[in-house]
Amino acid sequence: MTLAADAQLVALDFETTGVVDDHPSVPWQIGLAFIEGGKVAETYRFTSLLNPGKRPFSPYAPGRHALLRDELAASPTLAELWPQLAPWLAGRPLLAHNVATERTILAEAFPIHHFGPWIDTLALARLAYPRLASHRLDELIPALGLGERMASLCPDLGPHDALYDALAAALLFEHLLAQPGWRATTIEELAGACCQVGGSGR
Repeated sequence: MTLAADAQLVALDFETTGVVDDHPSVPWQIGLAFIEGGKVAETYRFTSLLNPGKRPFSPYAPGRHALLRDELAASPTLAELWPQLAPWLAGRPLLAHNVATERTILAEAFPIHHFGPWIDTLALARLAYPRLASHRLDELIPALGLGERMASLCPDLGPHDALYDALAAALLFEHLLAQPGWRATTIEELAGACCQVGGSGR
């Protein structure tokens, strides 16, 4: 058993095209943030645009992808980034806000690799704050008084940027570990929590 407060974890976020007709959703941006000793590492982070190929974008897909079409076309695919991603993802606990998207994308892109254990900050937030009206990541940060710290972590970014959302999930995790009783929890206990709380929401 590994205490969460002692572990090295990586928070992960993908921005995706959304599903359009028969075209599956694929990622167009990745963001990674590092957590060590229960704290967000302020300088150790990674982000990249990703080439989505010929996939159309859903008109409801959030983010600034419409302004980046030329840059996206010249960006690497997720598979081409593996040499840079491997030191981040291989053998570490991973966390995301509603892990289903991130877990599915990694499994499809790198089927011979095993990732996780996975920690879902959406499930943890619902356990910690069941009475909040929303558990969306962009609404949790201000609701929990974390807006100023978030602005210091990435002053030039906003929600639905993959790096911003990865850092926001990491900051939410840092906040939860600082609550009474949480610092003694293990990675295994927190990973199991995602199986106890259903539903969706980002």
